[in-house]
Amino acid sequence: MKQLAIILITLIGFQVQAQTTINGSVLNSKNEPIAGANIYLDGTYDGSTSNKEGVFSFETSEIGTQTLVVSYLSYETFTMVGDISYMKDLTVKLREDVNTLDAVVLSAGTFSAGDNSKVNVLKPLDVVTTASALGDFVGALQTLPGTSTVSEDGRLFVRGGDANETQIFIDGIRVFTPYTPTTNNAPTRGRYSPFLFDGITFSTGGYSAEFGQALSSVLLLNTIDEPDQEKTDIGIMSVGATLGNTQKWEKSSLSVNASYINLEPYIALFPDRNTWIKPFETASGEAVFRQKTESGLFKLYGAFDTSNFELIQEDINYEDGVLFKLNNNNLYINGSYSGKLNDTWSMFGGLSYTHANNGFNFDINDIDNTENSFHAKMKFKNRISNRLKLYFGTEYFATDFDETFNDTANNNDNYGYNNNIAAAFAEADIFISKQLAFKAGLRGEYSEIFKDFVVAPRLSIAYKISAKSQLSLAYGNFYQNPSSEVLKFEQRLKPQNTSHYIMNYQYNADRRIFRAEAYYKKYDSLVKYDTDFANFDSNFTNSGNGFAKGIDFFWRDSYSIKNFDYWLSYSLLDTKRNYNNYTMEAQPNFANKHNLSVVGKYFITDWKSQVGFSYGHASGRTYTNPNIPGFLNEKTKSFNSLSLNWAYLISQQKILYASVNNVLGFKNINGYQYANSPNMNGDFNRRALKPAADQFFFIGFFWTISDDKKSNQLDNL
Repeated sequence: MKQLAIILITLIGFQVQAQTTINGSVLNSKNEPIAGANIYLDGTYDGSTSNKEGVFSFETSEIGTQTLVVSYLSYETFTMVGDISYMKDLTVKLREDVNTLDAVVLSAGTFSAGDNSKVNVLKPLDVVTTASALGDFVGALQTLPGTSTVSEDGRLFVRGGDANETQIFIDGIRVFTPYTPTTNNAPTRGRYSPFLFDGITFSTGGYSAEFGQALSSVLLLNTIDEPDQEKTDIGIMSVGATLGNTQKWEKSSLSVNASYINLEPYIALFPDRNTWIKPFETASGEAVFRQKTESGLFKLYGAFDTSNFELIQEDINYEDGVLFKLNNNNLYINGSYSGKLNDTWSMFGGLSYTHANNGFNFDINDIDNTENSFHAKMKFKNRISNRLKLYFGTEYFATDFDETFNDTANNNDNYGYNNNIAAAFAEADIFISKQLAFKAGLRGEYSEIFKDFVVAPRLSIAYKISAKSQLSLAYGNFYQNPSSEVLKFEQRLKPQNTSHYIMNYQYNADRRIFRAEAYYKKYDSLVKYDTDFANFDSNFTNSGNGFAKGIDFFWRDSYSIKNFDYWLSYSLLDTKRNYNNYTMEAQPNFANKHNLSVVGKYFITDWKSQVGFSYGHASGRTYTNPNIPGFLNEKTKSFNSLSLNWAYLISQQKILYASVNNVLGFKNINGYQYANSPNMNGDFNRRALKPAADQFFFIGFFWTISDDKKSNQLDNL
């Protein structure tokens, strides 16, 4: 019995001796204690939590090399690997987790919309509920600061840049012909349906090194990754009809959308200023196929449209007007794959093909052109840590453009070009803390047509001033080859260039957001020619230059007034350039010094309706009056337009929608056309270039058939 007692006492003594105490304190980067942190040995039940002084202590019977883990919400997890005997009197400093929702966002020059965006300025649904947009994503973006109102054109003009300086991408792959062709003084529209996209990123400057061949802006459209259910969408409109369907399977899905637009019945009811022989007609179709893999997602997007019209437009130099006829066919195919390679590496690859054919008849001239374009991209991402992410990749653009010109004198000309560009880019996101982050990138491009290589650095910095606000800076150098209107006549040129400097302040809290952004852009190597229009006889150079500077303001609030969502945008732009056929540096005729947009949406529960308005104001644009000395020497009167819309919920899945553009009937003037020769008094007569119609009326019935019997084409209703 005595021997047994000795053995038990000895065993207890060994056990007591085997217990090791692990202790220390947990602090943040400011040496402040963190209470409630979890501290434990990985793979064991041994651990503790820190007290209000940040102190912890616990005992363990483990021996040898172990892993100590310290974690706390909104901080990066700390790990220490070593011998138990050294885990005494520790001081553990936790770093803030830079991936939390309240962390700084690199956002200078960028407006984002979508579920994956930390800062939403516009929602994808805003495209179809903004009164003035008429269901066009470009129309909705024109209510944002930084854009100029060029109502007779319809494309995006950003911060003193012309429309060719903005490039559009779908799922990261270039769209070479994003707009439907049109005639003079008639606005174009984007080709693609907003219902197939769930993310929009609109960069008005300082964008990533991943994107090139855009002097002023890029617009990124992301198709829906995974539809939530099977459904059918039917639309019957005053201008045509739409039909869409989505099918889902276990690992794949397919969405299709078709539309037919014919303005002949509408123009019969509401004639405009043109003499129509064949009103505008278009048929289009889109499809997105998605296939999940074990580690990624494959998407195939395709879009086709065909359109035609014929009319006689008023012209001061031709008593009977000028005939214009157009036939257009456009095909766009886009395939992409994104997926994880392992825990830290991911990749993206994609390509697109565009085939566009236009047949124009203008007065006595016949013009037929065909463009075949290709874009391939491969991109890799290495998530080294929460604080450092590397991106790098390569891409290739190829464009084959051919045009044939014929007139009644049997003069036939054939011309065109091949524009092939190879590019490589690398970029790093560096998060110093939740308050401070950098993005630094470099892009190199080789243009085969010019035998020219350029390097474009990009840099942005963001600093979080408070829990709800931050300050950002961005710089970027950007290159773009001249447009088809130049390259089809002359290829002995070089890329055009801009440099962007941006400072941005942003406040975001309680469903309210405020942005103020100042910028300066410097243009170099712009193309100039010495004739009225670019043609075979023009002498082309890269001697053009210019600048654009200004400040943009944006405020959106869906919190202050119940059921009311509104935003205000204002832009002040000072810009001059000397390019194309300009005789001197001047404010270009597409730039407004002042632009103001006010958009509001109010849901009336008792009426089961959403009513909305959109008001746009823009100061006058320059034009040249040959009756007085100077170039671009006068300005038009200001542009004003108030648009209203109303969406009525007949039942949960049936919506009646109506809108009126320019409801007050403002008599806007886009510019003036002057006679080629002076009259008897030596003056040049002129006519005002007015919109084809002062107002546009739209009414539509939209019916959704879905599994949940709740969804509709305006999901917020």
